Amino acid sequence: MKAFFAFSGQGAQAVGMGKDLCAANSAAAEIFAIADKTLSWSVSDVCFNGPEDKLTESRFCQPAIYTMSCAALAAFKQKFPQAAPVGCAGLSLGEYAAMFAAGVFSFEDGLKLITRRAELMDAACRETDGGMASVLGGEEGIISDVCKACDIDVANFNSPGQIVISGQKEKVEAAVAMLKEKGLRKIFPLKVAGAFHSRLMAGAGEQLKPVLDNTRMNSPVVPVFQNFTAESVAAVAEIRSNLVSQVAGSVRWEGCVRQMIAAGGDTMIEFGPGSVLTGLLKRTDSNIAAFNINSAESLNAFSL
Repeated sequence: MKAFFAFSGQGAQAVGMGKDLCAANSAAAEIFAIADKTLSWSVSDVCFNGPEDKLTESRFCQPAIYTMSCAALAAFKQKFPQAAPVGCAGLSLGEYAAMFAAGVFSFEDGLKLITRRAELMDAACRETDGGMASVLGGEEGIISDVCKACDIDVANFNSPGQIVISGQKEKVEAAVAMLKEKGLRKIFPLKVAGAFHSRLMAGAGEQLKPVLDNTRMNSPVVPVFQNFTAESVAAVAEIRSNLVSQVAGSVRWEGCVRQMIAAGGDTMIEFGPGSVLTGLLKRTDSNIAAFNINSAESLNAFSL
């Protein structure tokens, strides 16, 4: 098995996530304990007990998913210390867990970064009237042309036939109407707080820059593929720059996955809540095996 590690993004959260892992695994429990000491609120309480509306808020959701994903990784590494991935990547906020997995920064520093990122994105959502929609089955070129015509952005290239568009709410609605005129029928407005990964988030990215600049980082010990370019990056300065650009830039998730497969990966292991990324993998390359590590049960069932 030549595995690549993938880390969940926002929207995968669920009340109760990580609770059984903590009860069963000391390494996972330690990650949650560090998170609770690092922030001014209890990450474990929000993850384990919710309420759901609080866990859904970006300022709580992003640190919670990061912590849960890193706890799942820690539990996995405790059980399989010899496991080394051919590459790491994460969807949007999941990129921070991927950076931690690749040794770019400590868990605590990553948690502080993602917490500040969430606060800045939350503020940008309140300052703008943004919206997003998922487009299924359309050609990339057509969707990109419509976005350009309507003055909005492509937020995510998730997999073949799944693209997410983002921007000012009324402009997204105009783009949806235009896409339907062009024969696309499977278009679904998303219940989100704002226009993530669009130009409306550019200010949040710029405000994150000094925080990234002041965070100690190392070159990755395994290849880490960044959303903004879908390329592996080794230079710390470039990693920082891409994390700034990622806030308002397109998430090239399909590209990241294809690059990790090209690097020799034959198995995806998704860490964190839910199973979104293994689901997207089936549309990208159904020949690649996929596993989720998101509970004590899933960890116990897994074998190298």
